[in-house]
Amino acid sequence: MQRVDPMAIVPEVMERIRTGAFLTVQAGDRINVMTIGWAGFGFLWGRQVASIMVRKTRFTFGLIEKSSEFTVSVPQTDMSAALNFCGSRSGKRVDKFKACGLELFPGSKVKTPVIKLPGVHFECAIVYKSPVDPKHLVESYAHLYPEKDYHTIYYGEIKKSYSTVDEE
Repeated sequence: MQRVDPMAIVPEVMERIRTGAFLTVQAGDRINVMTIGWAGFGFLWGRQVASIMVRKTRFTFGLIEKSSEFTVSVPQTDMSAALNFCGSRSGKRVDKFKACGLELFPGSKVKTPVIKLPGVHFECAIVYKSPVDPKHLVESYAHLYPEKDYHTIYYGEIKKSYSTVDEE
């Protein structure tokens, strides 16, 4: 595990997230993973922050609303099968970790575990959340919400970021 400056790797991470990353959330003894393809990284309130979005219609939404943290794992290798599965199945009905053979390891700065994979990982503490208000959304993005199932945006202060890159 090699500690990384999240802002130094933003371009690379954002390019990878376009093909998918894993968002892990834990509330009590319930843990779920879902695929994300939209995220942001930057400085807010003088801190390094990751922003992620979860729709209210997702099982993960119920967990993240009860949690104060999340982890993001951005694969270095092709994990398209697992990303597709985790993005198309509900954790309410299936154990996605087991179905995809995803292993976890404990977070070092947050209680939420991290997916064991070669890539970059972010351990985040939620500092703010805001539901998307369609009245303030530009019309050209309306097509992204045909079911009117708007996201809530979660801003997580990055408590730790590191790479577990596989050199082989």
